[in-house]
Amino acid sequence: MTDYKATLNLPDTQFPMKAGLPQREPQILQRWNEIGLYQKLRAQGEGRPKFVLHDGPPYANGSIHIGHAVNKILKDIITRSKTLAGFDAPYVPGWDCHGLPIEHKVETTFGKNQPADLTRERCRTYAGEQIEGQKADFVRLGVLGDWDNPYKTMDFANEAGEIRVLAEMVKQGFVFKGLKPVNWCFDCGSALAEAEVEYQDKKSDAIDVAFVVEDADKLAAAFGLASLPKPASIVIWTTTPWTIPANQALNVHPEFTYALVDTGERLLLLAEELVQGCLARYGLQGEVIATAPGAALELIRFRHPFYERFAPVYLAEYVELGAGTGVVHSAPAYGEDDFRSCKGYGMSNDDILSPVQSNGVYVSDLPFFGGQFIWKANPAIVAKLDEAGALLKHEAIQHSYMHCWRHKTPLIYRATAQWFVGMDKVISDGSSLRRRALDAVEQTEFVPAWGQARLHSMIAGRPDWCISRQRNWGVPIPFFLHKATGELHPRSAELMEEVAKRVEQQGIEAWFKLDAAELLGDEAADYDKISDTLDVWFDSGTTHWHVLRGSHPLGHAVGPRADLYLEGSDQHRGWFHSSLLTGAAIDGHAPYKELLTHGFVVDENGRKMSKSLGNVVAPQEVNDSLGADILRLWVSSTDYSGEMAVSKVILQRSADSYRRIRNTARFLLSNLSGFDPAQHLLPTEDMLALDRWAVDRALLLQREIEEAYDSYRFWNVYQKVHNFCVQELGGFYLDIIKDRQYTTAADSVARRSCQTALFHIAEALVRWIAPVLSFTADELWEYLPGARNESVMLNGWYQGLSELPEGFELDRAFWERVMAVKVAVNKEMENLRAAKAIGGNLQAEVTLYAEDSLIRDLNKLGNELRFVLITSTASLAPLSSAPSDAVVTEVAGLKLKVLKSGHAKCARCWHHREDVGVKPAHPEICGRCVDNIEGAGEVRHYA
Repeated sequence: MTDYKATLNLPDTQFPMKAGLPQREPQILQRWNEIGLYQKLRAQGEGRPKFVLHDGPPYANGSIHIGHAVNKILKDIITRSKTLAGFDAPYVPGWDCHGLPIEHKVETTFGKNQPADLTRERCRTYAGEQIEGQKADFVRLGVLGDWDNPYKTMDFANEAGEIRVLAEMVKQGFVFKGLKPVNWCFDCGSALAEAEVEYQDKKSDAIDVAFVVEDADKLAAAFGLASLPKPASIVIWTTTPWTIPANQALNVHPEFTYALVDTGERLLLLAEELVQGCLARYGLQGEVIATAPGAALELIRFRHPFYERFAPVYLAEYVELGAGTGVVHSAPAYGEDDFRSCKGYGMSNDDILSPVQSNGVYVSDLPFFGGQFIWKANPAIVAKLDEAGALLKHEAIQHSYMHCWRHKTPLIYRATAQWFVGMDKVISDGSSLRRRALDAVEQTEFVPAWGQARLHSMIAGRPDWCISRQRNWGVPIPFFLHKATGELHPRSAELMEEVAKRVEQQGIEAWFKLDAAELLGDEAADYDKISDTLDVWFDSGTTHWHVLRGSHPLGHAVGPRADLYLEGSDQHRGWFHSSLLTGAAIDGHAPYKELLTHGFVVDENGRKMSKSLGNVVAPQEVNDSLGADILRLWVSSTDYSGEMAVSKVILQRSADSYRRIRNTARFLLSNLSGFDPAQHLLPTEDMLALDRWAVDRALLLQREIEEAYDSYRFWNVYQKVHNFCVQELGGFYLDIIKDRQYTTAADSVARRSCQTALFHIAEALVRWIAPVLSFTADELWEYLPGARNESVMLNGWYQGLSELPEGFELDRAFWERVMAVKVAVNKEMENLRAAKAIGGNLQAEVTLYAEDSLIRDLNKLGNELRFVLITSTASLAPLSSAPSDAVVTEVAGLKLKVLKSGHAKCARCWHHREDVGVKPAHPEICGRCVDNIEGAGEVRHYA
């Protein structure tokens, strides 16, 4: 038997079938670094329109987790796709460096009683070490960025910039000092930001407490009675017994109806709607003897259960009827609503009782409970109420309660003197920060769209922003307060600039070491230099000021305004929120044009990642086992607008999809063997119809892919690319062209047309996948034929794809019908193979019985129909002539019959043809193959 293998154009490529990503990706990273890929992109991007994605800084503490990986990969997909779309899309990574977690870590390591300057030094060192570890992991994910020059909130220039932002807000009148209840953590010893509060279940003591009336005559009159027939008490319900010692008022709703209930020994004052439930809870019988609106009870006084003072009734619309008694006990030092209510009735800051110290212990001189920790004092307070005859009910309940996100311990509201940014302070231009911020929300694009309503409601309902903290490791609030009046120095903004200049040179230590006399001269004796530091959310929330127009001048002409901020959904109350407030305060608009929000990562069962559950997927382990491109493909394939499920099984599915895309790319490369686009690329009009259709299909797909990238629908990109590889290419085009590619003459139009199409498709495909499969795309780029630059990323979307012209006979609709026919034929042949009636497809001879319109279409392919169907022969006949055993297909107007060929098999092309052996010199091959070896070669017109 003659070996005809050497006469075939067999596929050949050095592009490996086995990806070996864990080993190959670090080599590609090294190459990017050696060629300075990021720097080349910046040089190439000069003069292009800018697209600025401002990085939300992760916290410089601990190893990165899968949520970090998702965030950074999404950002990288965006900046890479924008680069391919013709933008200059720099990416400057950043880190959040100040704050309690780092200070706590240093205290845990070195002890709590270190000198403050040494604490700061050690915090700075620790943060730097953490950044280096996280940076290595981010780079390993393939994220392109200015890693040699990231921004850090602890950089001296950034610390100085933060002080300058504060000065701007002081100048505009947004900053004030006030006594207000703030979220307070005893373990932190500091106020917490809203974003540092999480909710967990807590067991609490729920108590119903009676306050005996002092103004009995006024109470009787309010209920239309001449006098009270017996002793009367108003009843409150609370889950915080520890606040009872600080009670200073009672709140009722002005529009609710309240009832005076005779329970035998005494009268109880309760909301009418809740009377029956309360009596059942107390185990009492009672009768309503009178009712009155809440407004009638205003300023009536009741006695504190165990202290010699009175609690007047204040009207408050925040009172609800959901639980309790319809009466709220008010301790203004420990509740936001209580505070506002009491202040509204003229209570001064000096009048407000605040017996709980910063460590959660009552002041020593508090009668009965002095020196006790508040949670431990609860039983003693309940016992005291019982002793006083004021306790109507006591039970333990489980409820959702605010906790510190770091220490996981319960918080309280605690009134302390803090610095605030006023949300509703009307400044000189007549605006307020709340109004500015709400307007900015309306001017911002949101992805997903629901983020707009969420952020709007948070801004609309939020209290003033407490920006001061009592810590060492933070940017100082460089204020001088007059010792007698407590007022800010009249030249505060000017003095803050002087401080900023020093911080720019020496860091925050410059403030803490500063002698006030250096700036104030003889005035220094009259002023206190405060030691408070700024809320860490102020740090990250002001990065737009010093990064976008300072350390990395990326901002636009009118103020620093990034095109996009992208973070997890929790940042509506975090970085999105604080950035919006500072941007609206200093620039009058948000520092971003668009906000993109992604969900949290959960396991395949929807559970949070947890070491105790054993469901943690660490990005470092994925890199080492599967490769970063698999992680990137999973991110791109997942709808990030909700929770993002990941597990080893899910990642393995991504690896399977990756292999399909890689194998398709390898097929393209292997069939471009011997193809030099400079010599062999055919003009579009010289290409075969099927090849022109394939290039046209790629062009249409590229338009869809560009639009999907532009709309941040990366899962659509994944689906479209994967489906193209599986269906149009793998299931149709690539299958059909194998015969022509392998068997026709090496330099024939038939083969070069096919290779031209494969080249165009490969050039487009490598760019489509580049934002996602970044390592694989650059690996593929090196193997593509023709002259090319150092990286696919140094190019734009491929411009060599051509569209089928208007009126082209074998148009898109034609090939859609052909594909449907091929699917029907394949289905029947699969059935016959399963029944052992035929072996391979080329053993088959098919007859298609079709309606006239379909016959007309298929006849356009002439004798090449068999190559499209991948059968040895293909015949057409009228539908009316179909035999009774013809197979009915899902294609309208089509039946078919497949028979096993009785002809010999060509040893070269494997077709079963009647002319096998017709040439004596080649007894084992068909006439077509002989012509392709020795003659002029076959001519193909369509496929």
